Amino acid sequence: MKKQRKIVLFIAQSLDGYIATKNDSLDWLFKVEGEGDNGYSEFFETVDTILIGKRTYDWIMEQEKGQFPYQNKDCYIFSRTPSEDTKNVKFINEDIVEFADNLKKEEGQNIWIVGGGDILHTFLKEKLVDELIVTVAPTIIGEGIPLFKAGDYQVDLSLIGTRTFNQFVELHYTVNK
Repeated sequence: MKKQRKIVLFIAQSLDGYIATKNDSLDWLFKVEGEGDNGYSEFFETVDTILIGKRTYDWIMEQEKGQFPYQNKDCYIFSRTPSEDTKNVKFINEDIVEFADNLKKEEGQNIWIVGGGDILHTFLKEKLVDELIVTVAPTIIGEGIPLFKAGDYQVDLSLIGTRTFNQFVELHYTVNK
């Protein structure tokens, strides 16, 4: 029997739980002394599909000056408004649960959910996330965009392991289903 793919969150946050300042800045993150790429390349090799919310996609395209950074992966952008697919991404405006369940049944590597906000909230609430790899930066930014939105849901986790990358601490959890 083939192994079902997993949906994995891989992200960095401040010690107080924010993924960006309220102006969408990550400057605080790049001030922290890490080690190499803090496990990014190793993780990136384990995925062949990427799920991104439209707001995060727009931010990435602005930061990368229009050069999409994940060209060798299958990328799906969840958007409430219809958008035209590009050679690098397909825009999705369909039932998230059905789409994710079908994607997990396909042959392939793991699936990376990029960013926080609405998309992560929906995936967590619908119990679609299988693992969380959260790297914590030793910085308190006070306010900004929280990794986890408030809401009527609970996710129970089991710790798989921890690693350090100089000043960063990576927490790796599996979701108890």
